[in-house]
Parts: sequence; structure tokens; C-alpha cells
Amino acid sequence: MKTFKNLVISSALLAFSSIALSAHHGGGHSASDDLAMILDSQDDKAKARYKYRHPKETLDFFGLKPGMKIAELLPGGGWYTKILAPYVGKKGAIYGVNYADSMWPMFGMFDEETVAKRVASSSKFSGMVAGFPGAEGVMADGTAIGRIPDKLNGSLDMVVIIRGLHNLNRFEEKAGTMTDALKAINSLLKTGGVAAVVQHRAPESAADAWANGSMGYLKQSYVVSIFEKAGFELAGTSEVNANPNDKPSAEEFVWRLPPTLAGSGDKAAATKIGESDRMTLRFVKK
Repeated sequence: MKTFKNLVISSALLAFSSIALSAHHGGGHSASDDLAMILDSQDDKAKARYKYRHPKETLDFFGLKPGMKIAELLPGGGWYTKILAPYVGKKGAIYGVNYADSMWPMFGMFDEETVAKRVASSSKFSGMVAGFPGAEGVMADGTAIGRIPDKLNGSLDMVVIIRGLHNLNRFEEKAGTMTDALKAINSLLKTGGVAAVVQHRAPESAADAWANGSMGYLKQSYVVSIFEKAGFELAGTSEVNANPNDKPSAEEFVWRLPPTLAGSGDKAAATKIGESDRMTLRFVKK
């Protein structure tokens, strides 16, 4: 009798474990649950910025789903990549798209060695992704505007552009950098694919010369207009990343705010403002 009782208990525990394991691997598990788990697994330093970056709400608004093939413009150190790569998973793919190689010297503050490192960073993207928790085995590759493989064109579901437009616009008049980038983004996407934008937002009342990207800010009306001219349709806007406390003057740039706090005379006041006011826009390729 005791043996039979133990067998019944063991069978019940095994069944419960199977249900739990099935849920963990997708059985009855929603995409939203998966994203929540990925966000919860990030380190405390990354989580400290959730109150400004709102990654779950932002990605839900964009419509990102597991299995999608996406690109991330200017992935940098990978703050968003650590979330995007495990979320699209092994059935999806992620491509890191850097600025054009010719753009790095235009900043005027990088020596030749630094420029070379920025250019070479594209080839290291796949290795960076492979080292992120939960992203092992996810298809990843790096490239740059101006040398994107033809085979990628028309194949992606989404291009994520997080605070990467201002520098492109900064050199637009000199070198057509924004025009080239928007053309590349459009080419990468399938018809109906999404260009997902988060960008530091300038007040609409600001002078156009100040809001040209050199101070980090762009006007929302301007961003909408250039995407529409590039073959996109505005499909939605969100205020999830808005910060009404960010009211820059004509002498202030975005990097005065956290996390950079560059040139802030009163860092306590800048910290109280928080990170920048940001537009969050969803465009669809026509």
C-alpha cells in the first residue's frame, strides 16, 4: 500500500513538472510573458533605466513578436539588443546595422584608431549577441549602411531605431546620411514591415537650426515628414517615452541629462528632470 501511495504521489509530481516545463517552453505561455521574463532577467543597472525607457510598453506598441526577423540600427553596447535577441529567439533573426563607415570621421572627435574600431564593431555583432543570456543560437549578423548584403533586402519584419536618427540628420546636408539611411531601412523591410522609432524630441517651437540633430533633438513633425517622403506611412504614435519635464533651451543639448550628465552645471537638477523627452513612432512600409 505504501509503495502504491508513493507511486501515485510520484506520478502526480511528474505530471505537474511536465505541465510547468511545457509552460516554460511555450505551452500556454504568451509572448508577453516571454518578454516579461527577459526583462526580469536583466541586471540591476539595466533595470534602473526601465522607468525612462519603458522597454515592454515600447516593444508591445511596435508589435514585436518572437520569430520575427529584425534589424537594430546602431546597436552600440547592446542595451536593447540584450532584450531583442532572446525575444525574437531561434526562429527569428537580428541584424545590427551600424552607421556608414564614412560617417564616423565626420564627428571630428574620433582619432583613426577609434574610427577603425567603430567600423570593425559591425563584424563583432554576432559574437556580442551570442554572449547575451538567452540569445545563444539566435541568428545574428552585423553590417553597416552602404554595405548591407542584397540578400537581406525585402526580408525583414521590423527595423528598430532607438535614439539613432539625430546623428544621421546632423550630417544630412553635408553627406546625405539621413537620406541614405532611410533608403536602406525601406529596402530591408518587407512590404508592410515596421520602422520602429524612439527619438529625443525637440519642442515644435524650437528653431530648425537648433533641432537639426546636432544637439541630439529632432522635431516629431520633421521625423514624420522625412519618413513619409521615404515611402513610409505613420501607423501610430505613443507617449510612453514622453517626459514633460525635459524643456531644453536654445543653449542646451540632450547629453546634459542622465545618464551622461555632460556639461550639467547642476547635476542634481538634471537628474531630477530624468532622461529626455522622446517621441515613439510606428511607421509601416507601403
